[in-house]
Amino acid sequence: MFLFRFKRTLKLGVKSLWMHRLRSTLTMLGIIFGVSSVVAMLAIGEGASRDAQEKISQLGSRNIIVKTISPPEDKSSVGQQQTLKEYGLTYDDAERFRGAIPNVRVLVPNRRISKQALYRNSRISIEVIGTVPWYPEISPLRVKYGRFITSIDTHYKQAVCVVDEFVRKELFAFDDPLGQNVKIGGDYYRVIGISTAEKSTTSASQDNSGDNGGGANVGKIYIPLTTAQTRFGDTTLQVGAGGSPTLERVELQEIIIQSQSIDQVLSTRRSVQTVLSRFHKKNDYEIIVPLELMKRAKDVQRIFTIVLGSIAAISLLVGGIGIMNIMMATVSERTREIGIRRALGARKRDIIMQFLSETLILTLCGGVLGMGVGSLVPALVTYFGQMRTVITPGSLIMAFGISAAVGIAFGIYPAYRAANMDPIESLRHE
Repeated sequence: MFLFRFKRTLKLGVKSLWMHRLRSTLTMLGIIFGVSSVVAMLAIGEGASRDAQEKISQLGSRNIIVKTISPPEDKSSVGQQQTLKEYGLTYDDAERFRGAIPNVRVLVPNRRISKQALYRNSRISIEVIGTVPWYPEISPLRVKYGRFITSIDTHYKQAVCVVDEFVRKELFAFDDPLGQNVKIGGDYYRVIGISTAEKSTTSASQDNSGDNGGGANVGKIYIPLTTAQTRFGDTTLQVGAGGSPTLERVELQEIIIQSQSIDQVLSTRRSVQTVLSRFHKKNDYEIIVPLELMKRAKDVQRIFTIVLGSIAAISLLVGGIGIMNIMMATVSERTREIGIRRALGARKRDIIMQFLSETLILTLCGGVLGMGVGSLVPALVTYFGQMRTVITPGSLIMAFGISAAVGIAFGIYPAYRAANMDPIESLRHE
């Protein structure tokens, strides 16, 4: 019996909406645009958040990255010309971390230098990274062809290098880099391997030696740390903003520390801070903890999702107001029909179900179409804007649920008003 009544009410609602197709379609557009905006905005926000989290995760969830930064100038020394500015991380710091911090699993000191690389007639700006053989263990770097730096290369200070994919493409073009000699500065280095390209997730404090041509670095070339120390030295000549030359001495631009487990990352970070504050009187270092950055990114994503969802929900609210307006007009137009149905024995709940079913049909159909349009928009954004978008099942369920809730919330009052009309007055209505 219930199914029969429900089927009859639904059929009557569809018939009534079909009689006013244009009005029903225009009313449905508000729900379609509202649902599609919710789905699209949440997909764009989710894609941007996942991109940020993936870049941070490349740094390693168990890693602690200590970087050299240029310390602020002492106010007492303003106007005095300094012939040698010495700051930053040192090899002694690396030894202190290894000996004083018990939770250290792997420690990697790095030297970063901006240089020009020359091969035949090709010249590009690159970042030379002097590092140790176990650097790939704590980084996303992987060797595709050849091999990475070995302990023998480091011990004998060999003039060998590993180039990444960007350098291979821009410097060697169609030549096979393996076994070729690349000129960096005044020395030649033999290519022993080709690695994957590392994305720059943080701004590295680099030792700019002044010969990089002022251009952005195309890629990275890895050489033994001992070779970088011997051939490039620790002291470089820098030209200040006023044109005055200054000698700067920096031993290491970066030290990466990997703790034994994720639970020990924060305690290891405190130990690193303690060691550095004891031996560095200047504020010449920066500690980056990717685990903290990931937690912060997730908090930002949560806020971002709430804001985007709230903004998109406003359009659904506007669509709901439009539905209520149309249903109020429909009730006024069908006053005599309501009186006849009441006179023939229809109960108040039958009238409520009749008008509420029409509202739900509008909102649910609009919700389904809105999910389709909302799924198409992120695909277009990804294709034309080269921006990652991610549509999650939760966003679709939420958008469809909101549209159904809007239909019920804004359809109850017109249906209740129709059900409470006086049957006699309704029959007299012209």
